[in-house]
Amino acid sequence: MGERLDAFHRFRTEMNEKILAHDNLVVRRFFNLDGQAYKPGALSSKVKEMLGLVASLVLRCDDCVTYHMIQCHKEGVTRDEFFEIFGVALIVGGSITIPHVRRAVAVLEELEAEAGAGAAGAQG
Repeated sequence: MGERLDAFHRFRTEMNEKILAHDNLVVRRFFNLDGQAYKPGALSSKVKEMLGLVASLVLRCDDCVTYHMIQCHKEGVTRDEFFEIFGVALIVGGSITIPHVRRAVAVLEELEAEAGAGAAGAQG
């Protein structure tokens, strides 16, 4: 995994463990609710992650953008689909979202490189 994505995963995991180690019912329930929201239902998990990515871009939360980029990639979102997602976010959020789209593309390139390295390793 790329250095940026490794650092993101380490920090997120460490902080989530610290947050959840504190016995706070509201925090625990919110974390659980967040996880439940992305499970398949009338909408697939893929569609829900794509919606989460648009919302994160519009709200300009880079951590959320990175998380949803990773989840969308796991769900099989294609490069063309990502760019349509970016287009929707730009229309809804305006030009202020451009820096966040730039960082999303950087994450996409890392995810694609990682997937390419994995595929090359599986062939060799």
